Amino acid sequence: MQKEYEDRAGRPSKPPSPQQNVRKNLDFEPLSTTALILEDRPANLPAKPAEEAQKHRQQYEEMVVQAKKRELKEAQRRKKQLEERCRLEESIGNAVLTWNNEILPNWETMWCSRKVRDLWWQGIPPSVRGKVWSLAIGNELNITHELFHICLGRAKERWRSFSTGGSEAENEDAGFSAADREASLELIKLDISRTFPNLCIFQQGGPYHDMLHSILGAYTCYRPDVGYVQGMSFIAAVLILNLDTADAFIAFSNLLNKPCQMAFFRVDHGLMLTYFAAFEVFFEENLPKLFAHFKKNNLTPDIYLIDWIFTLYSKSLPLDLACRIWDVFCRDGEEFLFRTALGILKLFEDILTRMDFIHIAQFLTRLPDDLPSEEFFASIAAIQMHSRNKKWAQVLTAVQRDSREMEKGSPSLRH
Repeated sequence: MQKEYEDRAGRPSKPPSPQQNVRKNLDFEPLSTTALILEDRPANLPAKPAEEAQKHRQQYEEMVVQAKKRELKEAQRRKKQLEERCRLEESIGNAVLTWNNEILPNWETMWCSRKVRDLWWQGIPPSVRGKVWSLAIGNELNITHELFHICLGRAKERWRSFSTGGSEAENEDAGFSAADREASLELIKLDISRTFPNLCIFQQGGPYHDMLHSILGAYTCYRPDVGYVQGMSFIAAVLILNLDTADAFIAFSNLLNKPCQMAFFRVDHGLMLTYFAAFEVFFEENLPKLFAHFKKNNLTPDIYLIDWIFTLYSKSLPLDLACRIWDVFCRDGEEFLFRTALGILKLFEDILTRMDFIHIAQFLTRLPDDLPSEEFFASIAAIQMHSRNKKWAQVLTAVQRDSREMEKGSPSLRH
């Protein structure tokens, strides 16, 4: 473009070739879109006046200057992105070394230290995430790899029996009712196809489809009293992405055995209401204006909390952000699930206070996909999990005690 401008400004240049002379007699064909305003008019039209030509030269100079500015700005943006990426990679690399060389070998003595808790909050590097999760979740159930393979073998036998049309009596003898059969075959199959559909790795033919099916089937045999419940597939899928199959099953079974998860997956309405009531104590404490707005619109916690708790936010948040939530959840336990919920409400408080019941429910059941992670975690960090000098566990215990006392004093509930 600069050369074109110099040629047209009257600076020395090579004499036109015969081909260029021929071009003058052809239809108008600019050398470039940016140099269009400098192009001489076709021979069959009057030449440009000197003033117009000068104006076009000035316009072209301005275009060149603006183009250079844009190129410089874009180059600076790319340089900044590269620097940030390098810093992030260096930070992750240093964190991996710290976890592998200092923390994991001395887990029992270091996991609760201030240094480790601060490092934990920043997010566990993906390469060590599965190991940290396994240690943090623990294995109170003492599940072994052998037990997993036994449960998986039983699940496969039952699936074969169902697929070949085994008698109802045989299914009952095997410990599977008609409802169990539907849960193990149809519901699991359906839910697997709906698990992280954008990743296309858990659906039929995907690399992790059989692993996910195996873990869910084995758990159904391991805990027939709980069975399969919608939402479990997302939890198992997140674990599969970070652990081997057998270790993922061990973590999955122990995770679902925690009081909060067991209350929700066994649909213990009384205990679920207790959790909701404890949550509202901290909701009112941290966000009184939004709490009053929700009360005015009759928006109860079950409308948005159930889906968040059932899938541990893995369905509601972007996967990388959900994994960071899992990191701190493994550190702090069930309290952090409800703290995260309050963090979401705080982050969108201004928007939610302007909405009615329908729009609030729609918004909270389908959160934005572009949540900024640092801003989100800053919002969570601003939530105080203390109410009148009582921590989450104390408030939950007090709510449970009040609930039991109300049941004892209620003639209708006593019967």
